[in-house]
Amino acid sequence: MSHAALADEIAGCRLCAAHLPHGVRPVASFSPTARLLIIGQAPGSKVHETGIPWDDASGDRLREWTGLSKQQMYDPARVALVPMGFCYPGKASGGDKPPRPECAPHWHERVLQVLPQDRLTLLVGTYAQSHYLPEARKLSMTERVRRFHEFQPSFFPLPHPAWRSAIWMRQNPWFEAEVLPVLREAVVGHI
Repeated sequence: MSHAALADEIAGCRLCAAHLPHGVRPVASFSPTARLLIIGQAPGSKVHETGIPWDDASGDRLREWTGLSKQQMYDPARVALVPMGFCYPGKASGGDKPPRPECAPHWHERVLQVLPQDRLTLLVGTYAQSHYLPEARKLSMTERVRRFHEFQPSFFPLPHPAWRSAIWMRQNPWFEAEVLPVLREAVVGHI
């Protein structure tokens, strides 16, 4: 199946429709040449409205961390944006609901088959890390990020860049000093 046909199939997905209080709007972007894959949680309310992945303050912070410009990040020939859940799951107390559990098992392997094998995957947040680093589930998110070298060259775990990450970064100054320079260098090597 071509990547365009797969993208069309994803756009028409209704797998979780009964569980999505704000309706279905799958948000994902990828191509056979994208050597950088960013797997986040699920679209937030703003992304649900615009249909543009990472089109919010979290996206601004993620671009700052990675050194990607908006032009680079939104070029599907260079960067694939594939969340754990393609649709906005709605609000919960303290933030958004988790990504729908049906989405990644149904779609991710098919998307990964389209992407180049020599890609770097940024695992943004605990949902992506738990799915793709099952052997590291016993570690806290902070420990997975601190031990990022153990998951290279294929994976790079990151905290979710929500507003709470500013607090986390103040508590973990090693992230900015030690992790971000390596992250930016790895990203440049894959775009």
